[in-house]
Amino acid sequence: METVDYILAGQGVAGTLLGWEMRQAGLKIAVFDDGRADAASRLAAGIINPVSGRLFEVSWLYDTIYPLALATYRAMEAALGVSVFTERDIWNVWPTAQMRDAFAAHPTPYSVFPEGERYEGLLEAPFGAGIVKGANVDLGALLPAWAAHIGARRETFEMAALELKDHGVVYKDLQAKAVIFCEGAASPRNPWFGKLKFHPNKGEALIIRLPFETADIIKKGVTLVPLGDQTYWAGATFAWDYTDINPTNEARAQIEAQLQQLLLTPYEVIGHRAAVRPTGPDRRPMAGLHPHNPRLGIFNGMGSKGCSLAPWAARKFVGNLIHGEAIPPEIDINRFFRALR
Repeated sequence: METVDYILAGQGVAGTLLGWEMRQAGLKIAVFDDGRADAASRLAAGIINPVSGRLFEVSWLYDTIYPLALATYRAMEAALGVSVFTERDIWNVWPTAQMRDAFAAHPTPYSVFPEGERYEGLLEAPFGAGIVKGANVDLGALLPAWAAHIGARRETFEMAALELKDHGVVYKDLQAKAVIFCEGAASPRNPWFGKLKFHPNKGEALIIRLPFETADIIKKGVTLVPLGDQTYWAGATFAWDYTDINPTNEARAQIEAQLQQLLLTPYEVIGHRAAVRPTGPDRRPMAGLHPHNPRLGIFNGMGSKGCSLAPWAARKFVGNLIHGEAIPPEIDINRFFRALR
């Protein structure tokens, strides 16, 4: 039987960054992931946006989180031999004069008005645009590169095969200190953490081709993220109520209506994707060991800020596991202690 320090169940954004931090700390891990097509990390465009809301407020802990995220992704690029992180201008096309004025009235270190027009004749922008300094992570390149690097097992983690022992866990041919669940939208079905009242929601995005190339993320209702070769991720929708994980005609029509309000050029739809996002009740990451069973842990709920939050949250969790350092209360699983009793 092989001995590892931790078993990770799931290898989306959360599982990948937690695995990276564990390996950087010298821990031995085994990773299981079933490669589900509806996993949110496989739909997400990996956008890192420093501001939120109609008042363009700097996101929670961004000044702390972003430098660590940047350093982490650069280190992963060097280790894995892939390019995954790109700093980009987020070109916000204002739908109204009020949005333009709100941007001007709430300056941040990350927002500027452009000096010139980059998209004349290409975008419908009667009220102009503003730039937010952001980035995106190519999860389509990062996740498989990390899986190959660590030899992730492409199989479903079987709860029935997990044995809880006095000083750890046994899972098939492995023994470890604990298993950490990074299951994404599957978390509500977890027998130990399912009572955390996850709020899964479905998102859909189109892959389109445009007659121009840009390095910018473009945003006006719909968000366009460049994929290269004049192709773009266009999305995403948001639905609490859904019957299955398949792409829908309704979501495609919604995105195309937004594209028509943004683009002055023709476009071609070359793909349509759908996935289910895991969202916690307070939209903050969940990290920590179960308060009554420390052989079980969770690292999940990264949300729309996952690519910026996950490196920082993973480092805090690993610091807790190795050195007993306190997990920040905003992400500590113990804030849901009553649900886990």
